Amino acid sequence: MGKIAMLGKITVHEGKGDELVAAFSGLFEQAEKEPGTEVYVLHRMQDDPDVFFFYELFTDEDALEAHRNSDAMKAAAPVYGPLVKQGEGMLADVMRAIRVKG
Repeated sequence: MGKIAMLGKITVHEGKGDELVAAFSGLFEQAEKEPGTEVYVLHRMQDDPDVFFFYELFTDEDALEAHRNSDAMKAAAPVYGPLVKQGEGMLADVMRAIRVKG
């Protein structure tokens, strides 16, 4: 079927950006252990430190599901959830990768 990706935006409450970065540390440790996770990136807007974009690339849907169901994800969600601004908060889309370099 091919590689699958997630692309999303996270907006946190004012001044909570550093807490979001800390909340993601366990997810990055987990991603390092997952053979099916090829790319796992958290970007922070230079002009607004409370806005983040993330990009994830997995070998297939099974790898995405393994990441979603990991203990690290279960532990991180309650920590970063309250940081997310209501309304615009977290937007994420799953998509199929058509062409990939790397």
